[in-house]
Amino acid sequence: MPTSRSGDGRTPAAAVSAVGLRKSYGDKTVLDGIDLRIPAGSVFALLGPNGAGKTTAVKILSTLITADGGQAQVAGHDLAADPQAVRAAIGVTGQFSAVDGLITGEENMLLMADLHHLSRSEGRRTAAELLERFDLLDAAKKPASTYSGGMKRRLDIAMTLVGGPRIIFLDEPTTGLDPRSRHTMWGIIRELVSDGVTVFLTTQYLEEADELADRIAVLNNGKIAAEGTADELKRLVPGGHVRLRFTDPAAYRSATSALREVTADDEALSLQIPSGGSQRELRTILDRLDSAGIEADELTVHTPDLDDVFFALTATTVPARNTRNTQPEETVR
Repeated sequence: MPTSRSGDGRTPAAAVSAVGLRKSYGDKTVLDGIDLRIPAGSVFALLGPNGAGKTTAVKILSTLITADGGQAQVAGHDLAADPQAVRAAIGVTGQFSAVDGLITGEENMLLMADLHHLSRSEGRRTAAELLERFDLLDAAKKPASTYSGGMKRRLDIAMTLVGGPRIIFLDEPTTGLDPRSRHTMWGIIRELVSDGVTVFLTTQYLEEADELADRIAVLNNGKIAAEGTADELKRLVPGGHVRLRFTDPAAYRSATSALREVTADDEALSLQIPSGGSQRELRTILDRLDSAGIEADELTVHTPDLDDVFFALTATTVPARNTRNTQPEETVR
């Protein structure tokens, strides 16, 4: 995805930055001094289990609540010193739709236009453009209560865009949507970023973060457990391997002797070799097979995915038996 850069072409401009953000409720610390830096024109995903503090972070950065400590800037404005300027620059869509089901989709849009102090003509033009963009024109005159979950989500984001925000906070925007509606929402988010909008996304769908985010942070017990690109995070977790399957028992036995550090499954006639999945490692394995005159019938590569990363980094919040790939899937003998 494209990332906006500052005028010197070297350092990405920060749409959102935070240092040492803290928030507690009573004796429960929800955010324990987190740091964030989100380049303009990118998608940043904040992952974490329920109760990790994702929504609290969004509420602080969107001025809905105040932090107990730390500093933050959003769209170049200090969160504490100029919250009104922050509000003018952002849009927020929460886990639950802000759509009023008693009025039509068009009326919801016009209500938002009034809240942004747009003139009557400008409000109608903006509403019509956004309803068309989000494929809601045919339903514009119908009560929003008749909309499907996906339509309500699209209307919710369309309403968020009425004021032309350059930074949008999407707090679990696809919760409760079916797979088709979720993919539609992904397309909308990609379009927003292609227009230069910065998206701060919280989600529990690991596939969603993998598909959309330029950078991902995993929040656990109020702290950032890890941050980086999806590929960088995946490299944090062991467990990658190559699996070879044979139909000829003789070839299977020969391969077992020819290869090193294998885990053998005599019943399935398969071998598992620890590997990061790089081209060099694969070539080494294949060269050893070729040298011995052996051909595998099937070769598959497993590399850790975001599920593995998530379970490894949040292991204290799930039963130990579910911390899947903090070790390789099978013990190497």
